[in-house]
Amino acid sequence: MRGSKSRADPKYIEAFTQLLKQLVKNADIDPRAPVDIYLAGGSAVQFYTGARLSDDVDAAFSRRIFVPEGEVIFTDSTGKARSIYWDRNYNESFALVHENAHQDAVRMPLSGMPQVRVWFFSPLDLAVSKLSRFSRVDRSDIVELARLCGVTSAALRKRAEEALSYYVGNPEPVRTSIKMACADIDAAVPRSGSKPRKS
Repeated sequence: MRGSKSRADPKYIEAFTQLLKQLVKNADIDPRAPVDIYLAGGSAVQFYTGARLSDDVDAAFSRRIFVPEGEVIFTDSTGKARSIYWDRNYNESFALVHENAHQDAVRMPLSGMPQVRVWFFSPLDLAVSKLSRFSRVDRSDIVELARLCGVTSAALRKRAEEALSYYVGNPEPVRTSIKMACADIDAAVPRSGSKPRKS
């Protein structure tokens, strides 16, 4: 599947790197035992699609560390003042997350910070993670991931149904979200291998 190439605003990446540096400075992480950071939410969507900027960073850590408060202020490529900060209340246990999401994540190129390894959920797992809340923004994000990163309705349905087997919430609304998201994808992205009808 396509999707490892970043379309993110370079200014956003610079600000996120500063946020990481703050984390490394305050968390006192031994570089011989680096922490893996798995990004979902708007930060990962921005990385893959460049479609929107999210102020809060949804991240899961491979072990418990001190996550500092505070934000990084920056100006995006359009000249708009923005901020970025860690969502300290984020907990991926309440989202629809496939058991292999961390294993299949895409690593962010990063130098000079051996204390951390940063990973983005794959486009497919990122789309799956948005099905449990499935707000208007989540729905739009899934379509963008399909359009730009090759997420198909068939792959989304299969991965989501696998994740549902260990989802902690009520599965019925999620099943409805799966149907709607797959319909959105099929309406927005021509099916692979489809041929135009003969007149």
